[in-house]
Amino acid sequence: MVLIQHEAEELVAAVRERLQSVADPLKAPRMQAYMKSEMPYLGVQSQPLRVACREVFAGHPLPDRPQWEWAVRHLWDEASHREERYAAIALMSHRLYGTYQDMQTLALYRHLVETGAWWDFIDVIASHGVGPILRANPQDVTPLMRSWGRDGHLWVRRTAILCQLSSKNATDTDLLADVVGENLADSRYGNEFFIRKAIGWALREYAKTDPDWVLDFVRRNERGLSPLSRREALKHLDG
Repeated sequence: MVLIQHEAEELVAAVRERLQSVADPLKAPRMQAYMKSEMPYLGVQSQPLRVACREVFAGHPLPDRPQWEWAVRHLWDEASHREERYAAIALMSHRLYGTYQDMQTLALYRHLVETGAWWDFIDVIASHGVGPILRANPQDVTPLMRSWGRDGHLWVRRTAILCQLSSKNATDTDLLADVVGENLADSRYGNEFFIRKAIGWALREYAKTDPDWVLDFVRRNERGLSPLSRREALKHLDG
């Protein structure tokens, strides 16, 4: 059992206190309605949230991986308001803890994906959490992403589809083709909006790097791609 020292506890307490101090309760119901969230909002919009996290994290540096992971998990698992989970994601990818972005951390990210299970969380975790680890450790992470693309959990599959959003020239097109191919119209979640949208987004983003590859992929998978996926993939292309 890891003995958590006071640094992590102080950071978590400071985040909660700061979020409360910059909250606008009048905005909270609209934010909750927009996100269709069961968890309530405090009413902290993105810019004040970023400032609050930046200042609190700078003032409460964590000395090691166990305390960093403890803080992320406690902000996430014990959140009473959605902004606390946004703060957990900000801590997850903060530059002070870049050395912790490795295979060991993927179990934490999977936990966040499974328990978050909504696009505002998962898309950031996929592109800013899982993606960099994949690019740094392709030999080890690629087989795992292939398995995530076939997983029984919808949002784990979406993570596998979106994890290369920022990869550009480093995109593994075999992996991209595989995780998209496993989630076409005849697959377990192939008719789900959040899978169809993810496929289109992933292809559209890679089309900025290699439009010919995307055009060819779309043409070869014409029957399997939903109209939404195809439209998104070709949004800025002729085809």
